[in-house]
Amino acid sequence: MSDITLDVVDVPEEWKVVSSATHFSGRVITVVTDAVLMPDEEVVNRDYAIHPGSVAVLALDDQDRVLMLRQYRHAARHLLWELPAGLRDVEDEPLQATAARELAEEAGYRARTWHTLVDAFTSPGMTGERTRIFLARDLSVIPEEELDFVRRHEESDMPVVWIPLSDAVRRALAGMIHNSQAVAGILAAYAASADAFASLRPADAPEA
Repeated sequence: MSDITLDVVDVPEEWKVVSSATHFSGRVITVVTDAVLMPDEEVVNRDYAIHPGSVAVLALDDQDRVLMLRQYRHAARHLLWELPAGLRDVEDEPLQATAARELAEEAGYRARTWHTLVDAFTSPGMTGERTRIFLARDLSVIPEEELDFVRRHEESDMPVVWIPLSDAVRRALAGMIHNSQAVAGILAAYAASADAFASLRPADAPEA
């Protein structure tokens, strides 16, 4: 066992790509194979999906309840309970603005108080997708006349519930909630509530 102490902080790193091939390019993802030079000088292929990134919102009301919605996810073949979330698909839009838009469109709420809750790579072995999960508080319902979008496809029937944060934690740990953004957001919010969220980063904190 090594006695060298390493700083446990993720850092950017990029190994040499000898060649790259694109196999598929769709509306959201592009699938590629890179031939990557390893530290031992061997070149190996790595398949992955290029993804624009995402945001999610853990909306917490004044009763410490989490807003969750249910959506069909075809790749997983499940109806999953999730947080309001969406793609980073508007060029140069601040992440908080993207999150606020998703909270409005998917749940019909706005929030006055925003913090960065947690940043994560959703599945770094197969995609570079980054997600930022926000904590949104001081919520209010958006009047119907201010909503100017139409829900379609999987979003056309998304039940919305409010669940106590402590119950959401129990359900996540019991394997009843599986969406990675939801699990990460719920557990992070519960941990951050220990100091009344004082240690959280501001909503516009830079991504490392």
